[in-house]
Amino acid sequence: MPSGLVALLDDVAGLTRLAAASLDDVGAAAAKAGTKAAGVVVDDTAVTPRYVTGLSPQRELPIIGKIALGSLRNKIVFLLPIAIGLSAWAPWAITPLLMLGGAYLCFEGAEKVIEALSGQHHDDTADAATDPAELERQKVSGAIRTDFILSAEIMAIALGEVSDTPLLTQAITLAVVAVAITAGVYGVVALIVKADDVGLHLAKSSSSPLRAIGRGLVKGVPVLMRWLAVIGTAAMLWVGGGILLHGAETLGWRAPQHLVHHLAERVEHGAPALGAVLGWLLTATLSGVVGLAVGGAIAGLLHLFHRDGTAAH
Repeated sequence: MPSGLVALLDDVAGLTRLAAASLDDVGAAAAKAGTKAAGVVVDDTAVTPRYVTGLSPQRELPIIGKIALGSLRNKIVFLLPIAIGLSAWAPWAITPLLMLGGAYLCFEGAEKVIEALSGQHHDDTADAATDPAELERQKVSGAIRTDFILSAEIMAIALGEVSDTPLLTQAITLAVVAVAITAGVYGVVALIVKADDVGLHLAKSSSSPLRAIGRGLVKGVPVLMRWLAVIGTAAMLWVGGGILLHGAETLGWRAPQHLVHHLAERVEHGAPALGAVLGWLLTATLSGVVGLAVGGAIAGLLHLFHRDGTAAH
């Protein structure tokens, strides 16, 4: 009897170690996938605050909460089953779909660069609704639709990082990525949106240091938003370009990725002290150049077709 108990405890310990190892694998995969999705995450963080512009400050956090729940539903209810289905029955489609998403990232990034250079900006959140409840509903719906595209990119990138693991590990990893990124993005968005209100409150404090902090927040939030937009655009281009380079290598066209890798290695060997940093910067820059070229070409073609279609009418 004691020996049987010892054997049972030994089996339980073995299962516990196996579960712990699986959790470690999931954690590592989720961290890696989340890092690869950084470009989309930063852009999502920069875009979302626009959806509460022009609405009552009292409704800002509830609106962000609604968008966050919609984002989580996009990822868990719709995109996660699609991703697992692809991995189980059409794994050959993952790389082409990932490259399609990468091309979309490049297009979005290039569009932002073109808008910045031309000085023409369109506001996709503007609406003619005058009823506050209807305006809120429309803005939340628009934000969730936009989030679906960004969430699809996040899940596709995450799936690409764990496609060689068991299906259960893939599902758990994607669920962890979905929850963590949604909480992180919309938590940061909530802090950004309310930071100016906190700053205004502190600026009225009787304490001189608190007043200085408040004035700094009021002045700093718009600057932060501008920098987030710039960083988000750059990240979309380098992540999108990197996805295309890696996908092309996977499909058999290895020359572009090998050239980037070779140049990065030369930089790393030429400057041992900062080699890793400089190598990463060069890789990101070259990936961004590829992303800008591909995205610019797509934008040019779409504008050409749109102009031809308008002329035909």
